[in-house]
Amino acid sequence: MTADSHASLQAGQSVAGYRLIRRIGQGAVGAVYLAQDAQQALPVALKIVALPPGATARAAADAFLRSAETARRLRHPGIVALHAAGVEGPLAWLAMELVAGCNLERYTDPRRLLPEPLVLRVGERIALALDHAHRQGVVHRDVKPANVLVDWPGDRVKLADFGLARADDGGQTGTGIVPGSPVYMAPEQLAGAAATARSDLYALGVMLYQLLTGRLPHDGASMGELLRRVADDPAPDLLQLRPDLPPALAALLARLMVRRPSERPADAETTARELAALARWWPQTRRSADPGGLKGP
Repeated sequence: MTADSHASLQAGQSVAGYRLIRRIGQGAVGAVYLAQDAQQALPVALKIVALPPGATARAAADAFLRSAETARRLRHPGIVALHAAGVEGPLAWLAMELVAGCNLERYTDPRRLLPEPLVLRVGERIALALDHAHRQGVVHRDVKPANVLVDWPGDRVKLADFGLARADDGGQTGTGIVPGSPVYMAPEQLAGAAATARSDLYALGVMLYQLLTGRLPHDGASMGELLRRVADDPAPDLLQLRPDLPPALAALLARLMVRRPSERPADAETTARELAALARWWPQTRRSADPGGLKGP
């Protein structure tokens, strides 16, 4: 197999004892397949990642396995469970809980925005999942709509890709395995500093801003322009695009996306409580029908 062979894998093939059924997702560093455990016949979501070639492959594989072992310790209803992980030749793989539904990317389209109270309840669920991870010293590093899975009828919201998260040891990955998504990354991450729990809170603020407005707070035609805007420009006031929303919500998002990490909320649990309070406060006349049965946690 070559380092990019995950792109040519076909249904019926086996990887690490899992039979591939069909591809269900594609990301920057790998693909996700609906697969079946050959021994137990259980369906899983199998993520396959191409390791970098050359001399860095061994270091990348070791870092991947350490990260996966950390992620396997996370057991929370708001986190996609990681069952197993390994390396097979130039490919690394993660066997994860299979979650019905879709991710939140479709709801970043301005024509498909979710009802505001529902956005707040989803944000609360994600904040609680982050709190669980942060209490165990695990930073996600890549909170974004594509990594949030929602099953409306099943009342489930789950944060995915903790298999690519890292223990918060203050170090850098150095492997290319966990690049993150620049438009959601905190200024300190983009400047090269290690991600922290408050970096995840920044990304949560960006995601909520996008779900409420259909736009990103910062963007740029090039990576250089994006870096400059994130470093120099405060996140725009939510009320500029959504003057109909309550000032308290705009103030919370502003604190989540402030440039100095020390000025962000103290922790994810505090953020979850604030989002829950805003969702409960929401005037009944402002509520819209949910796309499903999502309730409070």
